[in-house]
Amino acid sequence: MIDQETEIYALSESSVTVVFGDEISSQMAEKVSAFNTAIRNAPFQGLITTIPAYATLTLYYDPEKVIHSGLAGESAYQKVSGYLSALPVGTLSKEHTTPLITVPVCYGGTYGPDLELVARHCKLTTEEVITLHASAAYTVYMIGFIPGFAYMGGMDTRLSTPRKKQPRIKVNAGSVGIAANQTGIYPLDIPGGWQIIGQTPLQLFNARRPEPSYLKAGDTVRFKPVTIDEFHSLSY
Repeated sequence: MIDQETEIYALSESSVTVVFGDEISSQMAEKVSAFNTAIRNAPFQGLITTIPAYATLTLYYDPEKVIHSGLAGESAYQKVSGYLSALPVGTLSKEHTTPLITVPVCYGGTYGPDLELVARHCKLTTEEVITLHASAAYTVYMIGFIPGFAYMGGMDTRLSTPRKKQPRIKVNAGSVGIAANQTGIYPLDIPGGWQIIGQTPLQLFNARRPEPSYLKAGDTVRFKPVTIDEFHSLSY
């Protein structure tokens, strides 16, 4: 059963949000991801989609289909919340594993214009920044604020650097940035204030793909430094 610290509330007449806590951590991300996987493995009638975030999971559903389902309860909300509350406790632990996704990155230069700034702020050499950034295993906490943008935790705290006071008008798609204790990848050409230390040739978002977002919440990611020549050979 859902523990007493977990809350479920109606977000709208066709959605509910499950709140697991108020912290941002890898343990919380694992809990959200495992719960999401449990729902995906045993979806109720009328479920449309789920959206994981740092410490919440929002479910969107078709109220009419839920009402006509076999779930207990009078309203659609009662049926869905009852279903969620009855999920076995075991689904709240991370019993599944996610594949390791390797993301090639060309660090510094025109691809990482803020690499030296980050190095100075952290009192490290640029080589040390690259080594630390590429040596960690990251967990994708959530996808937002635009389609395909992956917020990742697990970065070495020695690389913590604040966002820019004045955002750039344009950050290139594939740019790998740092903001406080997180790292992320810009999926599109958009304005942004993260400190850009490198760029990946991978296409992080493509609406024409069956799965438009290259990364999803719960994925494990490692960055692999590549040369400029390798960057161009991997571009598509």
